[in-house]
Amino acid sequence: MSQALERVVRVGVDLAKQVIHVHAVSAEGQLLVNRALARERFLAWCAQLPRPCLVVMEACTGAHHWARQLRAMGLQAQLISAEFTAAYRVQGRTGKNDANDAAAICEAASRPHMRFVPVKSTAQQGLMTLHRLREGIKRDRTACINRIRGLLSEFGLVFPKSPQALREGLDEVITTQPQAVDPNGLLGLKLASRQLSGFDGQLAECDRAIGAHARDDQRARAVAQLQGIGPVSASALIAGVGDFSVFRNGPQFAAWLGLTPRQYSSGGVIRLGRITKRGDDYLRTLLIQGAKGAVLTAHKREDAISRWAVQLRERVGWQKAAVAMANKNARIVWALLWRGGRFDAEHAPLAHRLQPSLF
Repeated sequence: MSQALERVVRVGVDLAKQVIHVHAVSAEGQLLVNRALARERFLAWCAQLPRPCLVVMEACTGAHHWARQLRAMGLQAQLISAEFTAAYRVQGRTGKNDANDAAAICEAASRPHMRFVPVKSTAQQGLMTLHRLREGIKRDRTACINRIRGLLSEFGLVFPKSPQALREGLDEVITTQPQAVDPNGLLGLKLASRQLSGFDGQLAECDRAIGAHARDDQRARAVAQLQGIGPVSASALIAGVGDFSVFRNGPQFAAWLGLTPRQYSSGGVIRLGRITKRGDDYLRTLLIQGAKGAVLTAHKREDAISRWAVQLRERVGWQKAAVAMANKNARIVWALLWRGGRFDAEHAPLAHRLQPSLF
């Protein structure tokens, strides 16, 4: 090990497919190494670093894999969101390159208040593979359905908006072979029907695997007890977050998901805007979609959370109430998975019990 590497305490890494740039500094902030490495030489170079050395990368494609490899070597590997590093690039927007990005990552990691992205395990990433693929299949299936509707309308055949009604109508057209559809058009509709059936089969296979995880995982079963969270959402939360101990409390977890309002406050005047929409779009979308159903059916239930949702819906409308319900569910999820216990829809925090006027 060279003398320069012996003094390294923090390394900023800019990842790419073939070239990886490293920016290493000492405890005093002195630049010791600033160089580009070939992909196959990166781990060998990191093996020379002293333990425990902080190695920080942006949370991008392949970052979780590299972080797991570095942690197995005894290094302290962390991931940081890309939006947090841009402000530390002293060259600004016009000076973006690999070396400057690595320096910005290294500088951002030195901030004591910096928040890091939890490193996913291979099991988590395997589950998220199913979730991401499922979302892609849903989009492809919707595009296929719209394409079929367009093709049928060219022959004057229009069916109700229901996907099931379209499938039944398409099957009838293929079976009866009406004169309005020429042989080439009929062949195209048959191919489209097989493509749609393939999407349906792939989506069902993903749903079976995700449902099995939601049933077998104890934490997922606990989360699925909440109103507005089903097997897919429960499985995605477990796979997408994993370690809930990285969040100090429920509100911080909700803020990480982008479910808290933006602030435009100054001079002691508080101004709140729309939600920030930071964090994982997929998890936030699942929570909000599930919360919509819970809010719209809350009047059919008598538990405390449902009564709160009904009152909130009457006051601010169902859309804002759905986002508030998603925020509440996120906080409850953190409490269930970090503190343990079982979900109780009638539970009220001590502060609320002492001050009923806060409701």
